[in-house]
Amino acid sequence: MSASCRRLTAGVAGPMVARQVLRTGEISRLCGVGMNKRKGIVLRGGRLVVLAEAVGRGGVRLRSEGEDEERVEKWSYAEKDRRRGDLVVVEEKEDGGRCDSDRRMKVVVAAAFTVVLGVGNRVLYKLALVPLKHYPFFLAQLATVGYVLVYFSILSLRYNAGIVTDEMLSLPKTPFIAVGLLEALGAATGMAAAAILSGASIPILSQSFLVWQLLLSAIFLGRRYRVNQLLGCFLVAVGVIITVASGSSAGVSLKEVGIFWSLLMIVSFLFQAADTVLKERIFLKAAERLKRGSLDLFVVNTYGSAFQALFICLLLPFLSKLWGVPFSQLPNYLKDGAACFLNIGSLSSGCDGAPLLPLLFVVVNMGFNISLLHLLKISSAVVSCLASTFSVPISVYMFTLPLPYLGVASSLPPGFVTGAVILLAGLLIYSWTPTTMDPSSSSSPSIP
Repeated sequence: MSASCRRLTAGVAGPMVARQVLRTGEISRLCGVGMNKRKGIVLRGGRLVVLAEAVGRGGVRLRSEGEDEERVEKWSYAEKDRRRGDLVVVEEKEDGGRCDSDRRMKVVVAAAFTVVLGVGNRVLYKLALVPLKHYPFFLAQLATVGYVLVYFSILSLRYNAGIVTDEMLSLPKTPFIAVGLLEALGAATGMAAAAILSGASIPILSQSFLVWQLLLSAIFLGRRYRVNQLLGCFLVAVGVIITVASGSSAGVSLKEVGIFWSLLMIVSFLFQAADTVLKERIFLKAAERLKRGSLDLFVVNTYGSAFQALFICLLLPFLSKLWGVPFSQLPNYLKDGAACFLNIGSLSSGCDGAPLLPLLFVVVNMGFNISLLHLLKISSAVVSCLASTFSVPISVYMFTLPLPYLGVASSLPPGFVTGAVILLAGLLIYSWTPTTMDPSSSSSPSIP
């Protein structure tokens, strides 16, 4: 774009210039725009990066990144905007349209990548449990420890490369502690309910996750969803239920186990939904605080995983009992699980496929979590949830293929095609934007 900000006079505007008034919480949602309350805004257009800082009354100081030259230009805006504390962004329409198109393409590519990794995550988890069928709790703890080690290593490398700054690392840790606590509580309550509920009933109850995200996003992020978005989410949930649960006795199973365990599983998804919405809030708040405008996702992943591991350790007596392992026998259980994982010793019998399959699962699961957080960062918690949900029917289909180690392939549920069509229709309806509506104003957040 030829100019990121140009002089405006009352009643006169160039044909290619659009004047847009945005609240501080909305600026970080613009494609390529970072914002900092003290230093002003960072406008990115093509290869040009312009730093804009308020200078006195109605003026800005512009400096291109990599250049020492600064110039001061007048910045005219309405008195009501100044009273409200809003910022005015002057940009060219042509560049704004291209930027919005680029952002949409990035979201689509990230969502597709997340779906692929989500399918791989589900399939490889099933394969990883073939050698570790007697040690699922060991696999869960291996993944938790692996997250912390790998994430801290990546964070250290990105810090040394200058991608992660001291300012990012100095952000308040209370939100990250809350993320770790929510993830640990979600895992604990989910394990407790899953130990009682049937496998066919869990996918039905898991659709409450999307409902929780819609509610929490509206409450804590100030989002307002259009009718087509709500209808799309509803159809996605219905499609998954029909795809996975058709032909099963899920409804009977829910009646047999009673309402308490079903409600506990729903509460588990409440914790998980609150975790994702909190992460989105962390990104939005950081965009207002940081000079560089964007918080590195490995800061969130690393601190969140570290505090999750801490709370998991505190809950070990409870969690081990849920997996049928008395806490007094936990050291021997972990030792035997490690021997099976390494496929050595007298316990290696029946551990065919280890350590390759468990390691593949941990690596893909880590990549899935990273891609999911990246998608959340560039879009929203609801979009990341829809991408994850879309991987469910594809995973169901994958298990009908002759995969190694799994023996006889399963058959497709009777309502698979119908459910998949409904799910796809829901995604298309959710992503559809009416031509008479500005897409940037459909669900813009307002962070208090």
